[in-house]
Amino acid sequence: MKTLNLGILAHVDAGKTSLTERLLHTAGIIGELGSVDDGSTQTDTLALERARGITIKAAVVSFALGDVTVNLIDTPGHPDFIAEVERALAVLDGAVLVLSAVEGVQAQTRVLMRTLRRLRIPTLLFVNKLDRRGADPDRVFREIAAKLTPSVVAMDPAEPERVTDLLATLDEDFLTGYLTDPDAFTPSRLHTELTAKVAEGLAYPVYFGSAITGAGIDALRDGIENLLPAKESTADGPLSGTVFKVERGPGGEKIAYVRLFSGGLAVRDKVPLGDGEGKVTAISVFDNGSVVPSGSVGAGRIAKLSGLDVRIGDVLGTRPGHVREALFSPPTLETVVSPVHSAERGPLHQALTQLTEQDPLIGLRHDEIRQETSVSLYGEVQKEVIEATLADEYGIAVTFSETTTICVEHVSGSGSAVELIGKAPNPFLATVGLRVEPGPPGSGITFRLEVELGSMPYSFVKAVEDTVKETLREGIHGWEVLDCVVTMTHSGYYARQSHAHGTFDKSMSSTAGDFRGLTPLVLMAALREAGTTVHEPLHRFTLQAPADTLGAVTALLARARAVPRTTLTRAGTAELDGEIPAAKIHEVHQLLPSATRGEGAMETVFHGYRPVRGPAPSRPRTDHNPLDRKEYLLRVLRRV
Repeated sequence: MKTLNLGILAHVDAGKTSLTERLLHTAGIIGELGSVDDGSTQTDTLALERARGITIKAAVVSFALGDVTVNLIDTPGHPDFIAEVERALAVLDGAVLVLSAVEGVQAQTRVLMRTLRRLRIPTLLFVNKLDRRGADPDRVFREIAAKLTPSVVAMDPAEPERVTDLLATLDEDFLTGYLTDPDAFTPSRLHTELTAKVAEGLAYPVYFGSAITGAGIDALRDGIENLLPAKESTADGPLSGTVFKVERGPGGEKIAYVRLFSGGLAVRDKVPLGDGEGKVTAISVFDNGSVVPSGSVGAGRIAKLSGLDVRIGDVLGTRPGHVREALFSPPTLETVVSPVHSAERGPLHQALTQLTEQDPLIGLRHDEIRQETSVSLYGEVQKEVIEATLADEYGIAVTFSETTTICVEHVSGSGSAVELIGKAPNPFLATVGLRVEPGPPGSGITFRLEVELGSMPYSFVKAVEDTVKETLREGIHGWEVLDCVVTMTHSGYYARQSHAHGTFDKSMSSTAGDFRGLTPLVLMAALREAGTTVHEPLHRFTLQAPADTLGAVTALLARARAVPRTTLTRAGTAELDGEIPAAKIHEVHQLLPSATRGEGAMETVFHGYRPVRGPAPSRPRTDHNPLDRKEYLLRVLRRV
């Protein structure tokens, strides 16, 4: 049996979920088309999805297409939920990218297409909403070729000349063969050549139609069946799978959505998970619009597994050789979530911890001193989702603080510090010396040794390394420290001492706890000497507006601390490219319509970080504040 794991992707409101409904209706899975406006669609099952008419969580539903079982994954279009799209991309065999025949290429369309091209995911494009007033398929096709990729061919109908022209631009050998013997390239052979280029992620067929009326759907179904690469489902090879979604069952148990790349699984199988293992207690597979229990599942399939304590991104068995790394930027916004009723602080923290299992990019920071929990976000709509989820699933009412920007810190120079065992003011039975230096961009935290690895127990060295990485989550100004090298320059310990009765005496013997307690003091002293600079998240932007509003637009960008790099004016339209702080994007989006008579449009994409201009912002610490030695020792030694 062949399986095709197919993703439906689009900018919000392009008609992606409506297309999903039409495909399921055409396949006989549903007897009546659902409506996004009415909240009656098959894949939008959350109450907030139905109320807002947007997709929030990736949903899986299957249908048969010829001899292929299609697992169709409907993904969110709103940029606030890009993490859901990222997880879906990790398990796809092919994709359909949906565009509106009215709005054409939009901001999220470009982000998604860049990613699909980079990953070489075989993709078909569907220009939807031909039934709407203002639809202009010819204009949209030109936009696709100009803004997304020139390697496109219109398939309505698929004229041999169009296919030949595209293949000739993609493959010199094809061009040579065609010029030598054009009669040899029959429609069947052209189809075979096109299928190969689509599978390689080099050619992109474009279809036109309407999900509402059904126009063009048969041609798109034919493309899905015959141009996208389906995989045989077998149990051959070693077990290798990826968890791309986690949800909770009625009893609170975890249910993992897993794509198997090789091997197979059966109920009661023990599964290698990192350094441990888990036992599969139940398996469900997707079959003709339903989720049905199964005793086993083979490679190529998507399954729901019970009994495993896993998180999104975990690998079952061996790591797939082609596993895809993170594709999109991390969230750059943060807000404090507080319960309406103070007695629910504990349950709120537990609930938020469970939500991070379903969305790892929602990072948590818990401040024990202030009893506050912060979550990281992509946008304001996520607040609504978290609020609704906490109310509906956990019965907890919450409020949010004003959203702030998440900055980072970079090490400015080199700094070192050391504290010796048995010498005041060091109260710990440990010697730790550390040097901190900048690391290459994107290198993360690198821990090195200048001491002999055998000079003390490895557990003590590991305690220092782990504590270094944990401590650097909050630098001098309270932001995470990125890209630095920490070298252990000094070490020392007291060997295990016992009384005459043979009992271990902690007061005269070093423990890993001594190294965990001392390391933050030494590290922050070295970091303070090295110095850090605070960097704010930066986005690249492209802004289009009427040429006669360029002055107002430029003034708006200046107030937002944006830096235009290029400005191009043609046919009465000005297009600006540049960089803008992430903290100012929402403000510009709000003010742009009034500055451009409602005709301006701006799209942005994460570009990196830049040093903050002016006073460095800081945020409250959630650790025991090793920058304040007296406060730190009071808290740590009291806890010990």
